[in-house]
Amino acid sequence: MRELLTIMTRKGQITVPAEIRKVLGLHEGDKVALVLENDEVRLRRAGSVVTQTAGILKGANPPRTAEELRKEAEEAIAQDVAQRMT
Repeated sequence: MRELLTIMTRKGQITVPAEIRKVLGLHEGDKVALVLENDEVRLRRAGSVVTQTAGILKGANPPRTAEELRKEAEEAIAQDVAQRMT
């Protein structure tokens, strides 16, 4: 484990050292999470919920394209309209 030092500004801001940013793949505008546990703080990259959960639920069939979904929706609407007209 390597310890790197940084200085806190009067506004409570710190600069994450370049070595840590590189290891975590952090770039300007990225979100980070600070986890407080037993008087110690861990810093980790915080991705979006979409990124963290992408691919977690997989169906038996391959995913459908936007065009396929649109076509299915149009067919369902057409069937509904036809049923209402009879």
